[in-house]
Amino acid sequence: MKNIRCKNYQIHINNWIELTSFLHHEDPSSVFIIVDENTEKYCLHLVLEHLDIPVQVIRIPSGEQNKNLTTCQHIWTNLMRYGADRHSLVINLGGGVIGDLGGFCAATYMRGIRFVQVPTTLLSQADASVGGKLGIDLMGFKNMVGLIQDPAAVFIFTEFLSTLPVDQIKSGYAELLKHGLIADKNAWKKLTEHTDVKILDFELLIFESLNIKKKVTEQDPNEKGLRKILNFGHTIGHAVESYWMDSRTPLLHGEAVAIGMVSEAFLSYRIGKISESELFDIRKSIIKLYGHHPKFVKHSDEIIGLMKADKKNQKGEFRFSLLESVGQACYDITVDKEAVEESFMFYKERME
Repeated sequence: MKNIRCKNYQIHINNWIELTSFLHHEDPSSVFIIVDENTEKYCLHLVLEHLDIPVQVIRIPSGEQNKNLTTCQHIWTNLMRYGADRHSLVINLGGGVIGDLGGFCAATYMRGIRFVQVPTTLLSQADASVGGKLGIDLMGFKNMVGLIQDPAAVFIFTEFLSTLPVDQIKSGYAELLKHGLIADKNAWKKLTEHTDVKILDFELLIFESLNIKKKVTEQDPNEKGLRKILNFGHTIGHAVESYWMDSRTPLLHGEAVAIGMVSEAFLSYRIGKISESELFDIRKSIIKLYGHHPKFVKHSDEIIGLMKADKKNQKGEFRFSLLESVGQACYDITVDKEAVEESFMFYKERME
């Protein structure tokens, strides 16, 4: 069991007793648990076994395509229907979608009620647990409406990861790799040495990854400067993910971010930041784990069009967070369309 103390709340890892005592201490007037069909089937019973207070379950459909105002209205309506007041508490039991969406609904219902994050995927446990970003998608663009609001607490249970297929584990692993690339060279080296992501010490890896993100977000909670480095791989990655969101074979978040990290590593090399050997090492390590998916290059114009809505842009210019070196990042780097297209072509190239 491990704990991380953030400025306004604590993160508890593998501590069911702490969850029970927290709820007794908070003494909410009512408790609501938000689940989707997956967390209801695989995770809800584990949580209920450790609660000795009545709860009301709110069910929503899974998937990024449901992170929208329609689902918000469903949640708000159920909170009203079952008598939620300003002293109620919401438990978000799920991955990144439920964490973002449920937190957003709680933070806006009656101008804000308490919420607790219980992330169930590696992606949400190792990344979204810190920083307080909440939001929903709009018109196919990711996280266009939202706010920053800390939870009352975060409870992480790595046993939930045993319910996930390997592609979901790999999706979350991309954020661990990103944290190493932007802030901890030794972590990057250690992470790239693993070949089987199903047999890792998840408690330790999550603890280390969250501490990297905590250090960054506490220096810049509102993303005015340093926190922007956490967006490495996400400018291109979010656009790629958004483009395939409604397809028959949507990319997982981590798969899209993997494409983004390779492409944005090229941009880092192009502006003279990282060396050629570092660039090729990054590409080799990421493609070895995630495979090679060059099909997106055929849709470069549409993807670049989606990038124009990125929240980091200013005055119509693309602003990127890039690598200074492996283990160090910079932000607010202006990059033109031609360089972005070159980065796509670099990703497309077959490795020798």
